[in-house]
Amino acid sequence: MRPWVPALTRPVHLVGAMIDENLAKLRVLLEAYVARTAKTPPPKTHARGESQRRMCGDKLRAVVRPLVDVVMAELQRAGHEASTRDQTDQENAYPSVALSFTPRSRRASSARFALASALIFRYDPRYGVVAYADVKAPASARAATAATVRLGTIGVDALSGEWVETKTLNFVEAVLKAN
Repeated sequence: MRPWVPALTRPVHLVGAMIDENLAKLRVLLEAYVARTAKTPPPKTHARGESQRRMCGDKLRAVVRPLVDVVMAELQRAGHEASTRDQTDQENAYPSVALSFTPRSRRASSARFALASALIFRYDPRYGVVAYADVKAPASARAATAATVRLGTIGVDALSGEWVETKTLNFVEAVLKAN
């Protein structure tokens, strides 16, 4: 059985002219598009979404980051590994602040190797600020990779230090229990 091949309805010498006609039409369409989009301002929803994203980044930087820094310093003082990541000023991503925490055992003979767990406060345009926790058990006790759990959601305007403290303490407690 031969594959289906469309039959040419015009003589071959006219096919090149048809392509040139279509190419000219395409160029006219593209020029009209450029002219139309240059005149119209961006949609208001985009501008509103961008201002909301920036406002949330400012709020995360002002409320969440200082509290996460205090917890990080306290964890480090207790001998654990802890670090923060601030992505509130990136243009190509939703703003977020994260705390990474790896508990360290005080016993030298311990064969348990803890993995880094993370708590992330991230802006979500549908929900506001969402707290995610990825709590990982020690490598020796883990059968499968731990899943990321959503700890809670709060509106950007309602974001408070108390809410951040509660989510952070719950996260630290879960990591210490898992390890």
